[in-house]
Amino acid sequence: MVLSDIMGFSESDYLYNQSRAHSADLFFWKVRAWFWGITFTLSFFLIGNIMGALGIDIMGSITEAVIDWWNH
Repeated sequence: MVLSDIMGFSESDYLYNQSRAHSADLFFWKVRAWFWGITFTLSFFLIGNIMGALGIDIMGSITEAVIDWWNH
């Protein structure tokens, strides 16, 4: 009642618009999450591919260190 007198629209219109705005916020959060997820995934695949081409073997080094520690 007060909003319709002051703002020119009813409380139900205001609540409906707020729920739509919240849905839009959630949509943009999802889009941002997908964008950064895809970006990071492709970046890490590219970095891993470059490391493999240069002969850098992180998992092999970790495995050898654990085996050496276990046998020592």
